[in-house]
Amino acid sequence: MGQLGGFLKIDREDAPERAPAERVHDYREFMQTLPEAELAKQGARCMECGVPFCHSGCPVNNLIPDWNDLVYRDKWRDAIDQLHRTNNFPDFTGRLCPAPCEAACVLEIREGEAVTIKQIELAIVNRAWGEGWVQPKPAAQKTGRTIAVIGSGPAGMACAQQLARAGHSVTVFERDEAGGGLVRFGVPDFKIEKTVVERRLHQLEAEGVEFRYGVDVGVDVTAEELRSRYDAVVIATGARVPRDLPVAGRDLDGVHFAMDYLYQRNRFVAGAPAPENVISAAGKHVIVIGGGDTGADCVANAHRESPKSVTQVELVGEPPVHRPDEITPWPLWPMKLRVPYALKEGGERDFAISTTEFLGNGKVEQIRWAQNSGRPPFELVPGTEETRPADLVLLAMGFLGPEPALLEALGVERDERGNARTVNYATSVDGVFAAGDARRGQSLVVWAIREGRQCAAAVARRLSAEAAAA
Repeated sequence: MGQLGGFLKIDREDAPERAPAERVHDYREFMQTLPEAELAKQGARCMECGVPFCHSGCPVNNLIPDWNDLVYRDKWRDAIDQLHRTNNFPDFTGRLCPAPCEAACVLEIREGEAVTIKQIELAIVNRAWGEGWVQPKPAAQKTGRTIAVIGSGPAGMACAQQLARAGHSVTVFERDEAGGGLVRFGVPDFKIEKTVVERRLHQLEAEGVEFRYGVDVGVDVTAEELRSRYDAVVIATGARVPRDLPVAGRDLDGVHFAMDYLYQRNRFVAGAPAPENVISAAGKHVIVIGGGDTGADCVANAHRESPKSVTQVELVGEPPVHRPDEITPWPLWPMKLRVPYALKEGGERDFAISTTEFLGNGKVEQIRWAQNSGRPPFELVPGTEETRPADLVLLAMGFLGPEPALLEALGVERDERGNARTVNYATSVDGVFAAGDARRGQSLVVWAIREGRQCAAAVARRLSAEAAAA
C-alpha cells in the first residue's frame, strides 16, 4: 500500500490556492490540486497502517488507503470506483469537507504530516468527470414503490440516489428554485462552482429521480397528501433555524442573519434579478459575528464587494496554535487555531468577544462589545467595553435545528434539541423517516451524505419487509 517508507522520504505538500490578491476579484474556485505526478507522490506517503485510523475520521468510511495506492500506481479509473463505493458526491466533500480523515491519519501523530487525503479525493473525481467516467446508473428493474424526499441538499440527494438505484421511484420536493440546498445557495461559488452541483442533479435525473422545485411541503402540498401518495417520506430539510442574538438594537436595519446575505450573493452570482431589499457590503464597515465556515463565507463574500472594513468576532477564546493533546488527542479533531481562507484575503478577527448592543437611528451604525472570559459562562471583563463602526452586521452563530412547521404538520416527535426524533432513521410516524441535519442537527457535508445513504438503506429495508409480508 503506497511506497514502502514513502512517508519518510516524501514531504507533505498542501493543495495550492489561487493568490488572495487575485481571487478577491472574481467568484471562481480558489482551491486547486497538485499535478498528477505530484499527487502520485502524495499518495505514496500512505503508510499501509495496520489499523487505518483515517477510516475512523471519515463519516462515510471512505476506503482511503485503497484509492491513495491506486493514485500512486496511476490507476485513476479504479480509484474513482473505490471512491464512489462509499461516497456519492466526492466532488462536494473534496471541496467542502474539513477533512477529519486527515486529522485521524496516523502520520498526524506528528502534527502537520498527514497524507493530503482531501486533495487526492478531489483530483480523482475531477479527472473522472473530465474523462467521462461518471455515468448514470439507473436501476435495471423498478420495484413499483414510491418515496418522497423533502429537501434536495446533500442528504436528500444521497438518499434519493441510493433509493433510485435500488429500483424505487423517488420524487424530491424542494422549495427553492433549484437543487443542492445550502451547497448551492449557502456556500459561495469560489468554494464550489454550481456547475459541480448541476452535473450531479442531472446524473440523478438520468437515474430516474424526479425533482419538483418551488414546492414548499406544508404549503403547496400538504403533509397528508404526501403521506397518502407515497409509500415512504424522508425529511431531509436541514437545520435551517438560525441562532439569534437578543441584544438591544437587534431590530435595526442592517443586522441580518448570515444565510439571508449568502442566499442573495449566490443568486447574484447565478445571474438572478436583484431582490427588493438588497443586502450589500459595498463601501461598508462589516461585522461578522461567528467564527465557523458560514462566518468565513460571509467575510469572503464581503471582500468581493469592496467594503471599508471587515471584522470577524468569535464568542469563544483563542485556541492554541498546536493540537492540545490533553483536550483533543490524536485521532480526534484538534481544537487548535486555524486561519480561514477568508482571512487570508484580508480583514481582522478577534476572540472572546460578547456583543452587548447595536446602535443607530433606524439603521445600524455602531456595535458595542466587550471582552469575555473566553469560556462558558463567558463572563464580561470589566473595563473592556468598546464601540466600533458597523454598517452591516451578519449573524453567523450556527443553527438551532430544523424548521418546526413541517415536523409539526407530519406529526413527528422532536428531541430536546428540536430535531426529528428517530430510531434507525424512522420517526415516530409510520412510514416517515429523517436524515441529515434535520435529524442530527447542523453538521458537515460528509455527515449529510452518510445520513442520506444510511436512511435510504433503512427505507429500503422497510419496503422489502412490507413486500415480503404482503
